Amino acid sequence: MKFLGNIIWLIFGGIATAIEYIMASLAMMVTIIGIPFGLQSLKLGILCLWPFGSRVVRKPTSGCLNTTMNIIWFFVGGIWIALTHWFFGLLLYITVVGIPFGKQHMKMAHIALTPFGREIIES
Repeated sequence: MKFLGNIIWLIFGGIATAIEYIMASLAMMVTIIGIPFGLQSLKLGILCLWPFGSRVVRKPTSGCLNTTMNIIWFFVGGIWIALTHWFFGLLLYITVVGIPFGKQHMKMAHIALTPFGREIIES
């Protein structure tokens, strides 16, 4: 079931969203300061490619650097990414068929707000 959900996700927007994340990641990695933000965007892009069967957990060693980076991320672009995921999630919740995909968008919105100090685990 996870495989079928991932294939449908890719066909109906997952691949486009992942490409956007990866392109943004490459643009952020042009500068040395942007490399950590580019890596987090790349992490979101990989999650966006295959979201069903993955879960996001907090790393046990999250420190003040992760908190500082999350605050910067939140104000620079995280809120806009999360709002986009919330919009598409709510739009998908309208139909019964779209509910699993809406849940994935809500999961993506949650990690888009604070990606530093989180890890994606395949389950």
